[in-house]
Amino acid sequence: MEIIARMNVGGPATLVCGLSARLNPEEFAHRLYTGHVDGGEGDHLELRSSGMPVHRIPGLGRTIRPTDDVRALSGLVSAMRSYRPHIVHTQTAKAGALGRVAVRLAGIPAARVHGFHGHLLHGYFSGPKRALYVGTERFLASMSDRLVTVGARVRDELLQAGIGRPEQYVVIPPGVRLGAVPGRGAARLALGLPPEAPVVAYVGRLTQVKRPDRFVAAAREILRAKPDCHFVVCGGGELLEQLERDIEPVRASFHLTGWRKDVETVYAAADVVLLTSDNEGTPLTLIEAQMAGTPVVASRVGSVAEVVQDGRTGLLGAADSAELATHVLHLLSDPPLASRLGEAARRWSTASFDVDRLVADTETLYRSLGESRRDRRVTTEGING
Repeated sequence: MEIIARMNVGGPATLVCGLSARLNPEEFAHRLYTGHVDGGEGDHLELRSSGMPVHRIPGLGRTIRPTDDVRALSGLVSAMRSYRPHIVHTQTAKAGALGRVAVRLAGIPAARVHGFHGHLLHGYFSGPKRALYVGTERFLASMSDRLVTVGARVRDELLQAGIGRPEQYVVIPPGVRLGAVPGRGAARLALGLPPEAPVVAYVGRLTQVKRPDRFVAAAREILRAKPDCHFVVCGGGELLEQLERDIEPVRASFHLTGWRKDVETVYAAADVVLLTSDNEGTPLTLIEAQMAGTPVVASRVGSVAEVVQDGRTGLLGAADSAELATHVLHLLSDPPLASRLGEAARRWSTASFDVDRLVADTETLYRSLGESRRDRRVTTEGING
């Protein structure tokens, strides 16, 4: 039984979708439970096109709403008692909290696994709110059999915060598969971009932790050196209106595409993909961009350095607009270097982050939990006998 608050465009939903569609059905009976699949541009397009069955839990969502949360908890308990899964695998913070508590309330002997696709230790909360988050995750970790992180750095930061024990953790890097990548000319034509101008892309949610304001600040620095540069912003979120205000003085250099299902077109059109976040797990944007052969520049946060090999597949820097802009200008000014990094990025990401490897790692985890469960049952039966 896999639980995620919502199936929208984003890393966790993409990984869950890839995993759900590919688990060996002869060995694993898998059900996906979620609050909703967003309608509109935020809809998880791969999920819709796959026809994968989704079990809805009314009230389950990302934000804290006591009435909805109680309703969702009740729905999860009921679903667990009916389905009686051997493993409950929760994804993202809200589903992780409700799902693990629901296992205890349901009274079923299921192994509890929670997946951290990042964490909320940096860039989200400060003071009392951060203390509450850490305390909650420590309590929930005590109710978990395994804690899965997308990278070693994410694991280490959670352990430093006192969340869980080392033996509980399993690192399973992301796995994705990119669609067909169009040629540069066709991609730029589709996006309305000049065929020969330098192009820098941002792909992701427009939310505070992603720091679109830092992307705009870096763009201003880049435009001082390369006034013909163009910037593509692929995504949406609560900071869209603020972004539109920020770019008004240089609006002609920006192309806001909203969410696109053909994100490969954006990667193909770009000379560089730039990530400006304060906090990340192992961002799928950077994995996908590298699979498309596009070099990346990113802030060195979370497990980004486990996705981008600094100086080999891309360039990493501090979470500072001036430093990131300098790295972007370095690549734009040295096409042979950018080409070498892009080709190395394609080879590295395809070999390291394929979805089949994600599925194999997860199936190994599930088998180990099944074996532990059988061992406990045999031991209990022996003692009782």
